[in-house]
Amino acid sequence: MISVFDLFKIGIGPSSSHTVGPMIAARRFRERLAGQAGIARISAEIFGSLAWTGRGHGTDVAIFLGLLGQDPATVDPDRVPDYTRALTERGALDLPGDAGSVTFEPARDLVFNFTEILPRHTNGMRFRAHDAGGDVLAETVCYSIGGGFVVDEGEAEGGAHDGVAVPHPFASAAELLAVCAETGLSIAHVQMENERALRSEAEIEAGLDAIRDAMLACIERGLRMDGELPGGLKVRRRAKRLYAQLQEGRLSNSRPAHEVMDWISLFALAVNEENASGGRVVTAPTNGAAGIVPAVLRYIVEFCPGWCDAHGRDFLLTAAAIGGLIKRRASISGAEVGCQGEVGSAAAMAAAGLAAVLGGSALQVENAAEIAMEHHLGMTCDPIGGLVQIPCIERNAFGANKAVAAASLALRGDGIHYVTLDEVIETMRQTGHDMQDKYKETSLGGLAVNVAAC
Repeated sequence: MISVFDLFKIGIGPSSSHTVGPMIAARRFRERLAGQAGIARISAEIFGSLAWTGRGHGTDVAIFLGLLGQDPATVDPDRVPDYTRALTERGALDLPGDAGSVTFEPARDLVFNFTEILPRHTNGMRFRAHDAGGDVLAETVCYSIGGGFVVDEGEAEGGAHDGVAVPHPFASAAELLAVCAETGLSIAHVQMENERALRSEAEIEAGLDAIRDAMLACIERGLRMDGELPGGLKVRRRAKRLYAQLQEGRLSNSRPAHEVMDWISLFALAVNEENASGGRVVTAPTNGAAGIVPAVLRYIVEFCPGWCDAHGRDFLLTAAAIGGLIKRRASISGAEVGCQGEVGSAAAMAAAGLAAVLGGSALQVENAAEIAMEHHLGMTCDPIGGLVQIPCIERNAFGANKAVAAASLALRGDGIHYVTLDEVIETMRQTGHDMQDKYKETSLGGLAVNVAAC
């Protein structure tokens, strides 16, 4: 089982696999050293995609924060520069327990390995604890596999909840639809009953409401912020200016019918500009695609009648059921399958959630997800300058609008369709496998090399 709280995690930008995952991995390694005697120095090495685009994605800063004991869900984004500056000046950090203070000089002890890729995944990391003579006392090799998920060498990718008995197990969309047909439950209710194997209903509802609130708060902050995004590309924020234009347009007697698309784009832009600036976002299911689900959620709140808290929960639960299938059967990692695995997955999740809230049957919900995923097949991940800005920010706006279009098309039908979600997910997996590595979050191909980064 993949829980809704596995797919939706509150953290910071700009990347779930390159920022959130490495921070989690570094923090885990730090905690494993608690009480271990004789440690004098810590070192870290990052490989593959983490090395190639690590500075643009803040991977180095994320590892520093994790080694300092910071957590993505609680770290204050505004204090991150202070933490990294203090670590650089001190050249040491304190380990938990009785391990005491150990040396860690960022310029020396974090190595970007641009030539080697570890065998399991391109987002590989190696952490080591050394004694005073340089001998290795402890070592961890791990991988950030997308969406903030981290696995150690030799650990299965299934997740922390494997082996948990759930009332309605499903490993494919076909099995999920069969469960719905047999029980009469919606996809959201199937996911909810499975979630109850892990938490109480009150805890689940409170957690879902917290995720909803964090998504909407991210949009609100993005609508207020102005200026240039960090990283050197000098990309200007657009959400605040677009918001003012749309607000002014509301006073007009003549408004184009497509204006609603501008609002959906606005909501997505606001989130991904926040993500690009290292702000507080919800991984959904990744940070690079973090604007799509919140944008469609805000669309429901603003433009669909009858909004209530239950709609928000059903939206997130339905989206999680679809996202869990995609992660299990293919990937949500841009470094593994290209942006089809990030923006495509997010669009499928959002489309399914919207179709569910608007009263769609399980078949129509599955159809909405299939349409959205199908029309992102083959999308590459080639961020300019290794930054989650171009084309990533606009790509979320398009993904959100395509999610709404997919849900609308599905709801106009009866749920019967030729291509299944399982077939599209498998196609996405195969396409990602066949895609050249330079198009998978390495900034070695596509826009990243054909557009000047400065």
